[in-house]
Amino acid sequence: MNPVYTPLRRLSDSIRSREASPVELAETFLQRLGKHGPALNAVVTLTKERAMKQAKKAEEEIKKGKARGLLHGVPWGGKDLLATAGTPTTWGAAPFKDQVFDYDATVVEKLEDAGAVLLAKLAMIELAGGMGYRQPNASFTGPCATPWSLGHWSGGSSSGSGAAVAAGLVPFAIGSETWGSILSPANNCGVAGLRPTYGRVSRRGAMALSWTLDKLGPLCLTADCCGIVLEAIAGPDPMDQTTSKRLYRYTLKRDGLRVAVPKGVTDGVAESVSKNFDEAMMEVEKFAEVEEIDFPEFPYEAVTRTILNAEAASAFDEFTARGLARGLTAPECRYGPYARTAVLATDYLRALRLRGRMARIAEDVMETFDAVAAPSRATTVPEIDKEFRKATPGTARDIMGALGNGAGLPAISVPSGFDGEGLPTGIQFMGRAYDENAVLSVAVAYQSRTRWHTMHPDRFTQ
Repeated sequence: MNPVYTPLRRLSDSIRSREASPVELAETFLQRLGKHGPALNAVVTLTKERAMKQAKKAEEEIKKGKARGLLHGVPWGGKDLLATAGTPTTWGAAPFKDQVFDYDATVVEKLEDAGAVLLAKLAMIELAGGMGYRQPNASFTGPCATPWSLGHWSGGSSSGSGAAVAAGLVPFAIGSETWGSILSPANNCGVAGLRPTYGRVSRRGAMALSWTLDKLGPLCLTADCCGIVLEAIAGPDPMDQTTSKRLYRYTLKRDGLRVAVPKGVTDGVAESVSKNFDEAMMEVEKFAEVEEIDFPEFPYEAVTRTILNAEAASAFDEFTARGLARGLTAPECRYGPYARTAVLATDYLRALRLRGRMARIAEDVMETFDAVAAPSRATTVPEIDKEFRKATPGTARDIMGALGNGAGLPAISVPSGFDGEGLPTGIQFMGRAYDENAVLSVAVAYQSRTRWHTMHPDRFTQ
């Protein structure tokens, strides 16, 4: 079988039936990472020695009838903010290019326990975008391209994770989101990206940008694949006191789905994005009850931005004090850390109080719905050599991103079509806290009726 672009459930079946070998899979995807990774600027470090050791162990265990689960023997890649013992963890930034930890992040440990095979550390925006970057070039490995066009950006800050999955370089990847960093590359690369509920997945061993907003989650070929990976990485962690004690089991709701659409959700977005969203919702209406809602006026974006800026300033306080920002790639990132120190403590504390009210608003408005739908991004995929903030065509507000990340709500982006240049667009489904299965149910049902997720960029299908 050809394992490239094979969803996880089918790939797992082929491994357990001995149609596919974990060792051969590791070799195949390592070869693809080495061949195509440089053209995309998607790969920082190949973990070949570790990968082959894990693959051989998985193969031996499966031969002995000791299969661990759906990810046993399956290759994956991790955003380069996850600590991996003995391997550089660069955080996408030149000042940290030689940084090595002596332990694995909890997510890395959980995936190893599941039998998954780590192949690579994947590119990211320097310091996960927390210094206020405005351009795709804000990474010491260079701007990461979407596999659909090397002249366009893969999205940030989990840029390599989205690109690697979309190019068939790994079957799945782990990214992180503080505000948009999973959904953006999922949108720009035409893959599925799941942002779990805050506290669902341990962040121990992951670079801290904002303790109140950071989340780790999967980027995969399909929504179903995201559910499989989430089950493997979710759960409490005594080393991360922010994790919930709730256990997670991936299951789907088949009937009685209800989806909300915020009033004016396409106001100010690009024409092709709006068109594809409207057509996507026509498909959603075939399996779910759809109703328009209205989020009340509230400073969603100001609250979330204040928390992000203040906590980023604190997280990198020593880095800034030592003047290390001058070693960052993007010019705006070199002074961004200093600007963030200007956030007043009173503003930060007020934002934390308002965050509680924001979470209650979300719970009240979304109480009777499985998901709220919206375009994943307001714009089409930006060009790779231009400032993406200048590419915004309209005046769309990112209430979904601000509310979702500020209140710590789960959301998934899946492909919704293409624009006139053949670049992907996405639709997101956001749910209530700890209700990942509801948003996955809607996304899986949508993908069962569409074929956008089965389409892959021609240059990487060989």
